[in-house]
Amino acid sequence: MLDRQTPQLIGEAPAWLEAQEHVSRLAPLDRPCLVIGERGTGKELIGERMHFLSRRWEGPYVKVNCAALSEQLLDSELFGHERGAFTGATERRIGRFEQADGGTLFLDEIATASMQVQEKLLRVIEYGEFQRLGGEKVLTTDVRVVAATNVDLPSRAAEGKFRADLLDRLAFDVVTLPPLRARPGDISLLADYFARQMAIEMREDFPGFAPSAVAAMENHAWPGNVRELRNFAQRITYRALTAPTGAAVQFDPAALDPFASPYRPASTLEAPPAPAPAPLDTPDVSAGHSFEEQVRLLETRLIDEALSRTQGHQGKAADRLGLTYHQFRGLLKKYDYAKKAEPAKATEPA
Repeated sequence: MLDRQTPQLIGEAPAWLEAQEHVSRLAPLDRPCLVIGERGTGKELIGERMHFLSRRWEGPYVKVNCAALSEQLLDSELFGHERGAFTGATERRIGRFEQADGGTLFLDEIATASMQVQEKLLRVIEYGEFQRLGGEKVLTTDVRVVAATNVDLPSRAAEGKFRADLLDRLAFDVVTLPPLRARPGDISLLADYFARQMAIEMREDFPGFAPSAVAAMENHAWPGNVRELRNFAQRITYRALTAPTGAAVQFDPAALDPFASPYRPASTLEAPPAPAPAPLDTPDVSAGHSFEEQVRLLETRLIDEALSRTQGHQGKAADRLGLTYHQFRGLLKKYDYAKKAEPAKATEPA
């Protein structure tokens, strides 16, 4: 028997626990399924949990990132190829469906697969049959497919950009993962876990986060979700531990963007400067606003400006701010914009 265990999933928020319970109920059923969630929400961890809680847990667990490969390479990666199937194919290659026989195949970013690959996926999921690229022999495999994406597949199917029959086959059930902003309390738990990992790696004691740092992290939107939080928590921890003061680790806004620099690239010195953007009416630090209040004022002013410039169209406002629609809706909910809109609705003409 193989010594395996389910991956560690950290969090106590109701939405996160509900998603895990959904996985626990679905895992024993030998059916394909979809995992939906924004980038960095833990789709791959959920795929592993689905496998290790299933009856296939002793079989292979194979992962493929569909977005990382071209159409031909993805076809070869999934189904294998025969010698001479294409330029550079000097020998037969076994594909991931053959490697995953008796186990689970996790297909990340399934929405990026071409129509041709989607057609072959439909056949192998439906009948367990496929052919290697350049081959004529029909092969069989016994694989459970767990697919993941961060896009709206029903909308893609309606636009003709994703096969509706494949979507029907994959969506025996759909696990939707909550973004980090919808998991109150989990941000501090995760940040502490990631920071302690960093301290162990550095063989240093972790002094903990200052209360103000915990509050700032809990109030941040984290568009990159858990992955972004992990990088940030470990970044400020290593910076604090390499300049030890013995004090608790403070929140460092500058560490949110590791690419931030006070220096312009040399190439910009040769070109005329771009027009300066209109000054943003930022809160006055000297007025005694707390950090959290400054963030609230800044974010609500950005939201108000975006809605004003798009005549209240939330989708266009989200695009203007560089956010997904769901991220923008999360901010509207965070700042109770639905309540703010109620008086306005009452004055609208019939």
